[in-house]
This record gives sequence, C-alpha cells and structure tokens, in this order.
Amino acid sequence: DGLRAALDAGSRKRPRPLDPVDPHPPASSLAGAINFIVTIQNLRTRGMSWTRMPLFVWTIYVFAWLLMATLPTLSAGLTMLLLDRGISIGGWDVQTSFFDASQGGSAVLYQHAFWFFGHPEVYVMALPAFGIISEVIPVFARKPIFGYKAVAFSTVAIGFFSMLVWAHHMFTVGLPNSLNAFFMVTSMAVAVPTGVKIFNWLATLWRGNLIFETPMLFALGFLSIFTIGGLSGIYLAAFPIDWQVHDTYFVVAHLHYVILGGSVFAIFAALYYWWPKMFGTVLDERLGKWHFWLMFIGFNVTFFPQHMLGLEGMPRRVYTYSNGEWEGYNLTSTIGSWVMGIGLLFFAWNVERTWRKGKRVGNDPWQADTLEWYVTSPPPPHNFDDVPYVTSARPLYDLRRRLREKDGYRAPL
Repeated sequence: DGLRAALDAGSRKRPRPLDPVDPHPPASSLAGAINFIVTIQNLRTRGMSWTRMPLFVWTIYVFAWLLMATLPTLSAGLTMLLLDRGISIGGWDVQTSFFDASQGGSAVLYQHAFWFFGHPEVYVMALPAFGIISEVIPVFARKPIFGYKAVAFSTVAIGFFSMLVWAHHMFTVGLPNSLNAFFMVTSMAVAVPTGVKIFNWLATLWRGNLIFETPMLFALGFLSIFTIGGLSGIYLAAFPIDWQVHDTYFVVAHLHYVILGGSVFAIFAALYYWWPKMFGTVLDERLGKWHFWLMFIGFNVTFFPQHMLGLEGMPRRVYTYSNGEWEGYNLTSTIGSWVMGIGLLFFAWNVERTWRKGKRVGNDPWQADTLEWYVTSPPPPHNFDDVPYVTSARPLYDLRRRLREKDGYRAPL
C-alpha cells in the first residue's frame, strides 16, 4: 500500500516548467511552400498553361499545398505538447493537460495531430519522386509521356486522398470499427491514382526506343521497388491484417520499400539526369551502373526478408531477439545492407572522379524536352535572354521538329 501511494503521488507530480522555446519549427517549410505556390501560379512563361507545365512542376505544386494544409496541425500539436510540459512566460507558469489522461486529456488526440501531418508527409517525399520519374522515363524511352493529363490530375487526387488516411497508423489504439473501416477504404482508394501513374509509366515504356543510361536504370528500379511497397501497403490498409502485423518488421519493410526505395532511387535518377545541367559534366556511366546494381540488389536483399520477419512476429524497435528464431533473415538483411553501402561508395567515387576530371557535355546531352535544357550548362544566373514561348508540354521537341523541317537540317528528335 505504501508503494502504491508513492507511485500514485509520483504520477500526480507536474513536470518542471520549461523555458520559452520556439514552438513553430514548421514556419520555414510553410514559407517555402508559399514561395513555390506563388511562383508556379504567377511566373509561368508565356504559353505555359496548366496542361503544358512539366509534370515535375505539377508534383511540386501539390506537395506545396500539402505542406500548407498539414503543417499548421503539426505546429498546433507541438504547441499543445509544449504547454502540457509547462512553460514559464514572464514569470507566469502555464500548465495544460491536453494529452494527460489523468487530468482529462487524451494521448490519442496527439496521435491525431501528429499523423494528420505525418501521413501526408509521406507524399511530400513521394510526389517529387513521382515528378522526377515522369521527366526521366519519356526522355530515355524517346516517347512523350502516356496520358499527360491523367498523370497530372492523378497527382492532385493523391494529394487529396493523402489527407483522408492518417488514422490507418492508429488502427490499434481502439478507434471504433466504423471509423477503422472508413480509413481502410480511403487508404485503399489512394492506390487508384497511384496505379494510374504506374500504368502510364509502363505504357510510356511500351514499344519505346529504350536507352538504358544510369538515370533510366534508377527510374526502372524505382518502378519495381515502389510497386512492391505499394502492394504491401494494400495489406496494411486492411485493419484486421494491420492488427496482426502492427509494429512488426512487416511495417519496416513496407516503409523502406515506399520511402527509401521510392524516394532515394528517384533522387539518384534525378542526380544522374540533371548533373550535366548543374555542373556541365556528366557522371561516369560505368561507375553509375555499378552504383545502381549494387544499390538495387543490396536494397532487396536487405528489406525483402523483413516481410517474412514481420509475418513471423519479430517486433520493430527491439534491438535483440531470442536465439534460434530469426538469425537467417537478419543475417541476410545485414549482408544486403553492406552491399548497398558499397554501392553508395561507388557513387561517392563517381562524384569525386567527375569533379576532378569529368567529361564536358553540351547544353542538352540527353535530347530532353523541357526548357531547362535550352540554356547553357551550368545555367547563367538569368536563365533566358528572352522569355520563351511554349506551345506544348515538350517545347524543346517542338524546337527540334521545326529545325528539322528547315531546308537540309536533320536535327535528332
């Protein structure tokens, strides 16, 4: 009884008030999002209607609106958490209990505040990756993107649905099953516009004149890896299945296939693709292919076995496990992580080698279609001497076609 009384007394002790700190770290992200939105809406070049914008710009536009819609909720949750801890302002101690159940608050409220930002944040990382892939694949397939408007509008649909799915992270906290069912349906629905993108990319590849340079390899790697992550996400969207695998390594595998395998492979595709424009040199193709294959093989060897670990019940966030249970899968993951790390060393070697003695290239080494490839490499501070006028989503292709039609000039398309 004495121990129980001491524990009860300890649980009622209020935390020491904190010194005032800035409760709004998302402010800089909000400012950046506003900058993107205003720039895209007001500073497009002549003739560039919404259906003539590069698809990468479409994804940045929606990603900026997602930040605008969700970051205030995160900021509010952080402020409420700060006030719960206690804060001293001008000698006045401010103490609240938004999330303290013993004082009438609810910790689930904080989960809602966090995940309303936290799941759209997944698409904040994924949408620019989608835009990168939508730029790289048509260039190296030597075809226009299949279904431009469908790809563009599916970006908007993904942004909309991403704000209706946050509680699928909370299936195990005791929400009513009717609410679980709603979030299960919306979580599955977001796969529809994502599938539109996947199939349009595949249709762009179909019967294209494929060129397997390093940017294209990373784009294809993204396609396969992100698709696996999306398929495992459909299982997790069903809350009876989520109850079984929540906080296991199945979730770890899904997360890495979507975020690491998706975003990181797209980032490397972008680096190899836009490096000539940024620096006027091209990264070494031989080292780039070594980098890709080691990363791709190492990634799958690392994270695919974790699906099985999760199905067998291995919990995440636990640093060890009993002998005789999961050594084989974990050893395989460890070997894969080393292979992936060696691949990253090849990338570092490639950057260092290119920086010292990289091959100089022209303004448009890939025969790309968007306006950035028209200016010099690296681009001048002012970009264009004259503001360009565009008539389609592929302005450089149009320019090459007009040159081709002139007497005796055979410009490659």
